[in-house]
Amino acid sequence: MKSSNPVLSRLGQAAEQQRTAGYGNGEPYPTTPGHTAPPVARAMSIDDVVVKTVVLLGITAISAIAAWNLIPDSLTGPVWIGAAIVGLVLGLVISFSRMANPTLVVAYAIIEGVFVGMVSKTFESFYNGIVLQAVVATFGVFGLMAVLYTNRVIRSSPRFRKIMIGAIGGLFMVMLINFVLSLFGVHTGLRDGGVIGIGFSLVCIVVAALSFVLDFDQIEQGVRMGLPQRYSWTCAFGILVGLIWLYLEILQLLSYLQGGSRD
Repeated sequence: MKSSNPVLSRLGQAAEQQRTAGYGNGEPYPTTPGHTAPPVARAMSIDDVVVKTVVLLGITAISAIAAWNLIPDSLTGPVWIGAAIVGLVLGLVISFSRMANPTLVVAYAIIEGVFVGMVSKTFESFYNGIVLQAVVATFGVFGLMAVLYTNRVIRSSPRFRKIMIGAIGGLFMVMLINFVLSLFGVHTGLRDGGVIGIGFSLVCIVVAALSFVLDFDQIEQGVRMGLPQRYSWTCAFGILVGLIWLYLEILQLLSYLQGGSRD
């Protein structure tokens, strides 16, 4: 079972390893004479994921508020870029690590809080009230997707997963190419605030919202297969990544609708 999120895509593999080994779901652990069986890890639950997600969101919010108020305006640019780079590296390490590491996940939340704080402060200086609007819209969209998934209005089918994975991969490739071209002074209009820019942001927001369906399904599968509780940190990290992407895209779109653009 794959997810659009590289972090959550490993959960199915981990669950399969747990089942193959014959423990993690309350099954007896293989023992040899003279050796004591290790305790069986408590299985992850939906509540575990919810609690960890709330904790990470709280840490991110506190970090963002602290960065907004403590970092001088003259350092906004360098801190923005530095936090983005460090956050990317940490995100990749967490994504491709085989073990759930709460320390790294918390560190990621702190760094991303600094990044989001600097981005938000910059946008707010140009468009008064835009940050609050973006926050409300982000959690509104997330809540809507959770309700739709819970009530099975939208389901994660194999075809849906293939389409979403292709769409997300394509969007990130387009954004990467657009960024590289912008370094050489080539502007494609994707982030210039015109009709193309608004359309592209809308597509990104829709895809980001629908990607939560894949993540909800992957978490549900992990719980059903009895993954150890520590993987709730991995799941919470995956949700946090999606929320930050959605927030940034909504922030960008709102800036266009208010009469301008900020790359």
